[in-house]
Amino acid sequence: MPQTSPWTCPTCRTIERTRFCPRCGERPLNPRELTLRGLAHEAFEALTNIDGRLLNSFRCLVIRPGALTVSFVEGRRKPYIGPVALFFVANLLFFATESMTGGLVFSTTLDSHLHSQPWSGLAARLVTERLAALHTTAEIYAPQFDAAVALHARSLVLVMAAMFALLVALVFRRQRPFAAHAVFSLHLYGFLLLLMCAGMAGPAAGMLFGGTRSTSTMLDAGLTVLLVVACAIYLFAAIRTVYGWRGWSRVFAAIGLTAGASAIVLAYRFGLLIVTLYTTRGDVIS
Repeated sequence: MPQTSPWTCPTCRTIERTRFCPRCGERPLNPRELTLRGLAHEAFEALTNIDGRLLNSFRCLVIRPGALTVSFVEGRRKPYIGPVALFFVANLLFFATESMTGGLVFSTTLDSHLHSQPWSGLAARLVTERLAALHTTAEIYAPQFDAAVALHARSLVLVMAAMFALLVALVFRRQRPFAAHAVFSLHLYGFLLLLMCAGMAGPAAGMLFGGTRSTSTMLDAGLTVLLVVACAIYLFAAIRTVYGWRGWSRVFAAIGLTAGASAIVLAYRFGLLIVTLYTTRGDVIS
């Protein structure tokens, strides 16, 4: 280790002759760091370093499907932020966009559960039983349910990535350790969350001019189809990069995983219904 003039470590209070303290990693204080110019330089360096890694990560995630996963698994991590951090940043952007645009992607309302989901018949029976047990009505209970399900959707979204990681591990078993499949899943869902941020901008475009969010079912259906197609294209490209599959096996794997991701979204919405229904207590009718 390079030698330098003796200095006292401000943390360990020991005299050192190396550039960094071997015990805690501290370095000698530079007097320029206690000037306004030094503070400005430190702030600029910190911001550009974090933002640069984040932007590099998003760019690689969107433009080069699978490359970010391979980089992390092989240990090339300096230019990018980690997969968990990337997922949570994308998740934060997604729910911020959802709140600003009035979108409801995962936080399905009680009315939607009762009338427009594949499990609406079952939901109607469960809700009727729950309302009777709580001694309340749907009109009183619905606003509380809708607020609670939105909160649960924000806090439990990681469950979808975990479920998809299990599916990926089943398809590509023995090719990579499970942690690699988990990273692959986090990157896919990070990509999808960013894509949904862009998708929610379409129905909310009128809000920029004082209007309201579009409620067109055709537009929502079209955006859903585009999301599924984008997911399939991403997986088709990423499978070759991460797992080396080619030909028809790659095509079938992409189709199967896309179908699995779609099923996981539906399972997630149904799971939110169950969790919210049995953890939310409505106002009792007096």
